[in-house]
Amino acid sequence: MLFQPFCLKNLSIKNRIVMPPMCMYSAGRDGLVTDWHVLHYATRAEGQTGLIIVEATGVEDRGRISDQDLGLWDDGQIAGFKKLTAAVHDRGGKVAIQLNHAGRKSEVPYLEPVAPSALIFGEGYRLPRRLTPEEIRQVITMFADAARRAVAAGFDAIEIHAAHGYLLNQFMSPLSNNRDDAYGGSLANRTRLLGEVLDAVKQVIPADMPLWVRVTAEEYETAGNTPDVVADMLNLVKDKGIDAVHVSSGGLTPFQVRAYPGYQIGFALTIKQKTGLPVIGGGLITNAKEAGQVVKAGVDMVFLGRELLRNPYWPLQAAHILQEAVTWPKAYFRARY
Repeated sequence: MLFQPFCLKNLSIKNRIVMPPMCMYSAGRDGLVTDWHVLHYATRAEGQTGLIIVEATGVEDRGRISDQDLGLWDDGQIAGFKKLTAAVHDRGGKVAIQLNHAGRKSEVPYLEPVAPSALIFGEGYRLPRRLTPEEIRQVITMFADAARRAVAAGFDAIEIHAAHGYLLNQFMSPLSNNRDDAYGGSLANRTRLLGEVLDAVKQVIPADMPLWVRVTAEEYETAGNTPDVVADMLNLVKDKGIDAVHVSSGGLTPFQVRAYPGYQIGFALTIKQKTGLPVIGGGLITNAKEAGQVVKAGVDMVFLGRELLRNPYWPLQAAHILQEAVTWPKAYFRARY
């Protein structure tokens, strides 16, 4: 099942293997794509990864996780991403981009971090400034503008980052949001910003372009969000155009998760069962049989992060282990198993 195609709207993905977004810290202050980024992502496409999701890309400079991350807040950044998407497409891959605002977890040293509430993330981080309603509207516009640029750059799909303790996750969690206005308090209010971002993005992308959300399903803290709560939040906004959910966990607080192979798969299955949406799941998956079992269990696509960093040709090895017939790149045909 790992090598069966999967479709989201008009996007046909040749297998269920996903490279998730991972910070590469290889851009400069300008947030521009470099030759390194093009080579990095194109290599995974050559290795037959079905879907590549480009690292968290800031919708504004202040929204980057670090000042070495990619950005898409300016039209001048589109050209570099065009080279990246073309390189992936030339090698038969599909490529999405993850749009993000880091909020209180931004470590860009020359800009002040912002958040739903003036609550610090943890030791070593700066106290963020509380966003005003007008600034929240500006953030929504930034996500939409970045999505428009992503379309112009040739991406196949867009992922909205609402996980790992970044801004949208901060609004969603009662642990980081103590607002008493329309964006805080109740479940509906804490989900409001995500819904408004989805509305704004849907207005600027093609109707057949897949759009999905990455969520932190489990915050590992008393009174924090759980998979059941996050499923309820997604059900409030799924009709705004969510085509899938990329399920992760942790990151809202400094709590260190005790990770093991497949530790997030149960969260993904809960989200799928309670929302009816396709899910991307994973977590320390390293071998072909594990990945195949994840798909067999009901997860629609499986992400492999660190393993694909170590071995960009993992899908070719996995096909051999699972005795699946795949097309090898012409240049590497003599090396086939």
